[in-house]
Amino acid sequence: MSRHPELLIPASSLEVLKTAVIFGADAVYIGGEAFGLRAKAKNFSMDDMREGIAFAHDHGVKVYVTANILAHNDDLPGVREYFKELKEIKPDALIIADPGVFDIAKEICPEIDRHISTQANNTNYGTYNFWYRQGASRVVSARELSMEELKELRANIPADLEIETFVHGAMCISYSGRCLLSNYFTGRDANRGACTHPCRWKYAVVEETRPGEYMPVYENERGTYIFNSKDLCMIEHIPELIDAGIDSLKIEGRMKTALYVATVARTYRKAIDDYQKDPELYRKNMPWYLDQISNCTYRQFTTGFFFGKPDENTQIYDSNTYNKEYTYLGIVGETKDSLCRIEQRNKFSVGETIEIMKPDGQNVEVTVKRIMNEDGEEQESAPHSKQVLWVELSEAPEKYDILRRKE
Repeated sequence: MSRHPELLIPASSLEVLKTAVIFGADAVYIGGEAFGLRAKAKNFSMDDMREGIAFAHDHGVKVYVTANILAHNDDLPGVREYFKELKEIKPDALIIADPGVFDIAKEICPEIDRHISTQANNTNYGTYNFWYRQGASRVVSARELSMEELKELRANIPADLEIETFVHGAMCISYSGRCLLSNYFTGRDANRGACTHPCRWKYAVVEETRPGEYMPVYENERGTYIFNSKDLCMIEHIPELIDAGIDSLKIEGRMKTALYVATVARTYRKAIDDYQKDPELYRKNMPWYLDQISNCTYRQFTTGFFFGKPDENTQIYDSNTYNKEYTYLGIVGETKDSLCRIEQRNKFSVGETIEIMKPDGQNVEVTVKRIMNEDGEEQESAPHSKQVLWVELSEAPEKYDILRRKE
């Protein structure tokens, strides 16, 4: 059965949620201030969540809320209260890993769909069928499944049980995210949302009888990164994903900027739409997708485990530090006459050439003609982050366009 896959985009804040919606998401996943696995993400207050869900629903986009910690005893009363609040603001689904948390959701807000997080280690169709019998409508596959395993899985589960699969973003190096490194080194529990990402740290070997003598594991000019994985990117394999029966193509990145989210959402949106319109168009536009997707901050790319166990050419753990092509300047708010309002994110100056990034795929090069602060005073540059500015460009942008500068 041919499926129309959902494009599922992460959002770290209300601003990023709106960006994801405008730039092509079918659904957005967010975390509240409790019980999600990204304690360091900005996350959403209840008021922001309410506004975000209303905005998304007005645009025909769904919102899923993460509640995917592996709960301890003292978490459960808080989970119960939290779900009572969520019941009132009506997200489209809750993303849950823990069976105890799942039971509470089923009791408190049975009308909200329940999705099983990748954190629950969903590696076989028996697990999918188990969760279906408990009342889950969707299960997120473990990152270590191959395309063949996903196909076999789809053939052995009910047609109305949805499969969600990560297709882009950072790869956790632990088994489906079950990581104890952070807890061991820093006392901050990755499985309860406080991961310090020790897999990205630099490491050396010390021999017991020679304390203080550090031997690099492998080193280049950027240092040593023994766990550091490339980022997943499946933009070239949309046909295989659809053919495997995946219902939701999930982008990782609840800690990422609006520029990253806009870039990835827009590129995957166009790739999916082009393929479904005409596979030849998808093939023809591949250079554009690859160019665009490499414009945001990223590590080198890999297809992860989709086509078998990664070898040294597809998944290496040495120097996959970030490359950066563009700097994020801000999102266009209201426009008035020739001016647009932005909350500035990085420095830019009058006379500079920047780009307007539009949801439809256009990138328009413009010159900054004027910058004014909220009091109407002219400024030559905008050095202070988060300052609200009125900017005149050589071509007027529209609301929700993104301003960026090529480095």
